[in-house]
Amino acid sequence: VNKWSKDVSRFSLLQTAIYVFWLSVLLLIYSFPMDWISYKLSTAYHITTQPFQGWMKDLFTDFWVNYATMFLVIAVLYALIRKFSKRWWLYAWLVSIPFTLFLTFIQPVVIDPLYNDFYPLKNKELETKILHLADEAHIPAKHVYEVNMSEKTNSLNAYVTGIGSNSRIVLWDTTLNKLTEREILFIMAHEMGHYVKKHIYVGIASALVLSIVGLWLTKHLARFVIKRWGKALKITSLSDLNSLPLILLLFSVLTFAVSPLTNMQSRHHELQSDTYAMDLTGDKQAAIKTFQDLTKSGLSQVNPPYLVKIFRYGHPTILERISFVEKYERNE
Repeated sequence: VNKWSKDVSRFSLLQTAIYVFWLSVLLLIYSFPMDWISYKLSTAYHITTQPFQGWMKDLFTDFWVNYATMFLVIAVLYALIRKFSKRWWLYAWLVSIPFTLFLTFIQPVVIDPLYNDFYPLKNKELETKILHLADEAHIPAKHVYEVNMSEKTNSLNAYVTGIGSNSRIVLWDTTLNKLTEREILFIMAHEMGHYVKKHIYVGIASALVLSIVGLWLTKHLARFVIKRWGKALKITSLSDLNSLPLILLLFSVLTFAVSPLTNMQSRHHELQSDTYAMDLTGDKQAAIKTFQDLTKSGLSQVNPPYLVKIFRYGHPTILERISFVEKYERNE
């Protein structure tokens, strides 16, 4: 692919665009069987309700969003590698800071609407109660948004996304249709906990700390691999685009290796938000019923094996969350 991209154009930016495009196509082809199996299983168990055409549309939307992002990142990365052979990893990390903040800022208003329709909560009485909770939490929210996820899934969810003026509290319409008002208010209080505890900013800061270590390790591991097996892999230099699959592989392995740590932090944040929701609402019955409904809708494991939990779970298990609520004592 690299040779072909060089034959097509002598401009390095266009070569990168061609190389990243065909690499993205290959990754799409290789991952499609597993994605298809996952889709069919989810449909068979009535978790996914999305028609095949809609699923394919989202798949190709993913492809183009990921391609555009990947092209921009790779173009900048290799420009830095070629100009700063020793310290490219540091400059790449510095560039990633405003880039990460920018993506987080635009995601709710640019990226998310590519997949679903978002609109202010239609139930104004419920919105008033949610905004009252937000006022108690000193959150300057003017709207609660709902999203039409019932076209795709029977699962339930709500989340906080974005930073600054683009921050949004979002409710899936499945959550609105299947949960009681008390349960919805508990979920909203939980999501407000993420906002109040500044988990989005903590998550960004943690990712940036891990990324600088990851980039430094990737540089040294990639050089070691190229020095030892470069001829067999047909990689002559780290600055050659042929090294991209190696860099992506190393970064993926490092990301997986650190996932127990990132999942542990995420579970801690979720527990903090559960605590905040209980402090705000004090509604044990609604909290327990919410967790039970979430488990049923997504067919989640109540108490998964330990290794599955540490490598895959960004939330405490449902058993842990229910046990926490049952033992909870509200501080007056």
